[in-house]
Amino acid sequence: MVTQRKKSIFELKKKNLLIIFTRNPELGKCKTRLAATIGDQAALEIYTFLLEHTVKITSKLNVTKEVHYSVEVRENDVWDSEVYSKKQQTGEDLGKRMEYASAEGFANGYQNIIIIGSDMYDLSQNDLENAFHQLTSHDYVLGPAEDGGYYLFGMKSLNSQVFKNKIWGKETVLKDTLEDLKTENVKLLEERNDVDYYEDIKDIDVFQKFFKLTKQ
Repeated sequence: MVTQRKKSIFELKKKNLLIIFTRNPELGKCKTRLAATIGDQAALEIYTFLLEHTVKITSKLNVTKEVHYSVEVRENDVWDSEVYSKKQQTGEDLGKRMEYASAEGFANGYQNIIIIGSDMYDLSQNDLENAFHQLTSHDYVLGPAEDGGYYLFGMKSLNSQVFKNKIWGKETVLKDTLEDLKTENVKLLEERNDVDYYEDIKDIDVFQKFFKLTKQ
């Protein structure tokens, strides 16, 4: 029984890949739109908190996990090297970087690939498990963000068009992506709150402690 369970877990990891895109947490270089209201130090503290949350909801998933760094790979940080493979993002913009990471994943034999960011507080391990489950009966899975983008993109095959001709960070990203996939079997997950601006988190209890660092 134990041997069979271990075999099942191994097969899931061999089949499913979670790609996490992360920005190196540096003062003045992360959550800049949030920092415009609350200051660089508070924004950095919040981003670090969000990174730790992402580790919490992904570390126990029975899938292969990769962390793709925006600037440089760091060995001794919040991402345990025994749990997460670490890579450098490749490409001129977010679309090209996601396309490259996805293509590499499929080339390495993975059948289901999901990409997320590292700054979604409104996301749980159950949400990610459900997203992978939805890929058993859908070709693509998207998690709509309240700002018109998406917080999760899952696929069973590479469609390069979804990563092209997008104005990343704008409210048209989800709409344009769905247009690219209008003939495909797509599952939309529940809409969730992304963390980009002060207004996104000002009324959420867990973030109140960080506002004490807000610039005067």
